[in-house]
Amino acid sequence: MATGLMTFALFLGAGNIIFPPFLGHMAGTELMVAMLGFLLTGVGLPLLGVIACARAGGGLEKLTDIFPPKIALTFAVVLFLAIGPLFASPRTAVVSYELGLLPFIGESGTVSLALFSLLFFAVALYLALFPGRLVETVGKLITPLLVVVLTIIAVGAFLYPQGEAGAATESMISQGFFNGFREGYQTMDTLGALVFGVVIINAIQNKGVTDTQQVARYTFIAGLIASVGLSLVYLVLGYIGSTSHQLVAAPQNGAEIISLFVNAVFGSWGKVVLAITVILACLTTAIGLLSACGEYFSRVFPALGYRNWVILCALASALIANVGLNTLLKVTIPALLIIYPVAIALIIVTLLKSWLAKPERVMTFVLIPVGLISLIEGLHAAGLSFVEPANTLLAYLPLQKEGLVWLLPGMLCLLITNSYLVLSFLTDKTGHASTFS
Repeated sequence: MATGLMTFALFLGAGNIIFPPFLGHMAGTELMVAMLGFLLTGVGLPLLGVIACARAGGGLEKLTDIFPPKIALTFAVVLFLAIGPLFASPRTAVVSYELGLLPFIGESGTVSLALFSLLFFAVALYLALFPGRLVETVGKLITPLLVVVLTIIAVGAFLYPQGEAGAATESMISQGFFNGFREGYQTMDTLGALVFGVVIINAIQNKGVTDTQQVARYTFIAGLIASVGLSLVYLVLGYIGSTSHQLVAAPQNGAEIISLFVNAVFGSWGKVVLAITVILACLTTAIGLLSACGEYFSRVFPALGYRNWVILCALASALIANVGLNTLLKVTIPALLIIYPVAIALIIVTLLKSWLAKPERVMTFVLIPVGLISLIEGLHAAGLSFVEPANTLLAYLPLQKEGLVWLLPGMLCLLITNSYLVLSFLTDKTGHASTFS
């Protein structure tokens, strides 16, 4: 249970708090359809990622060990930088600042943001320097307090709703599920699962569990506990967003919705409740991200060592946090469009590994089209015009408007490659292909 609560807290960070209410506000009466898509990428895929790590017996390195070494290293470094000091980690400090501190000081400023970021990552750094204590500091101490505060907000949401569910936007009426699916990308939890997998496994092993099957079992249970907790949090926050149209007509982000709601329901105490919730949630995620990045980079580039890598990632995160929330969100989207589909394909092929003829070859032929399509979409989202002809060609493929244009090519390559390898194997064994039938 303690490890499950730790896993829940590691995943529950900045994006998990600000995106569900914003999605709920856009979805209005179509909330459940949109939330179904959101839960698929925000909960289902991260759980599959944790299971994949458990089956592989480690984190991202174990999942990519069938790649050529240079490709595996490049993908892993890009993913750890994205989930760590470039995007996800700085976002924890910025969201904590906007929801935890701004209600008290009233006005944002570069100096106050810089000072808060330094203090925030100083605390996260101190706790991340002792990875063996994560279960005690996060799972047994911080998370129970976080659960209590989240429960208070949930009770307030249902006892004192701030209005009826508003009207859904046009895109939500026609594409509610797929909009929710894409919004789930921004939680970055599927990427987080690949990063946190080794943190969870290490925490279990530090408790004396060494048997591989037992480690996998406890990792799965921890992921399941986290998934249930995240689902409940998302549904509550989505409900708050869908019923907040009277509070705010056109919010800039989910942080604004939550701030106004908590203030309306709890009054002056709402600021304190919100500050505790957000800072605790974001702090636990920052601790996990720093620890995971330190663990990985110290293994791949051991010259600096774990502590120096953690310090370096904390300093970089504190520096990048100063660009502000809206800028950080805009920059994150193109990167996620490039990385996310590849991560999903990696998880799926890993889970199917025991049923594949030659997993390393199947993985290669699946990731080539998925990676290429994702790269085109990400560069297009970044506004780079030279990919426009290629992006126009993608419009002829299914699910382009839904943001899943990579899905069918990836599935076809998986089926065709595996079928060909099975047929080749049987042909070599029997000397004639008719045995395959």
